[in-house]
Amino acid sequence: MQEATLAQAQELGLLESEFEEIKKIMGRTPNFTEMSIYSVMWSEHCSYKNSIKWLKTLPKTGKHMLVEAGEENAGLVDIGDGLACCFKIESHNHPSALEPYQGAATGVGGINRDIFTMGARPIAQLNSLRFGSLENDRTKWLVEGVTKGIGDY
Repeated sequence: MQEATLAQAQELGLLESEFEEIKKIMGRTPNFTEMSIYSVMWSEHCSYKNSIKWLKTLPKTGKHMLVEAGEENAGLVDIGDGLACCFKIESHNHPSALEPYQGAATGVGGINRDIFTMGARPIAQLNSLRFGSLENDRTKWLVEGVTKGIGDY
């Protein structure tokens, strides 16, 4: 199988330094399929590639934490009177960019799933959506698919 190129890696969202790291890990240049697997596993969706540094700044422990962030599917905070509040975040940037409707729907589904597994029920959701210029046809397609995927779920 033919070796992957830096240009292909960059097209899949990998940095040049990440492509070099993959070659170092494998002891050779990956083929396209292998590099594609790395690009997915090292994406924002799977590894929080860009946001992890900010997520690590958030508090994870405290006297009101019933389940600490990262310990289970979602964090659980004691709010008094025998009640708790459950929090979950999920990034579906990568899958939504490829298939907006399904990517967004599974993002909402993943959040709800992790809330349910903590024995809680969702009462509100914040969907932080960021897109480029609506003058761009691709951006319009993404907005329509993502908002429909979230709404339909």
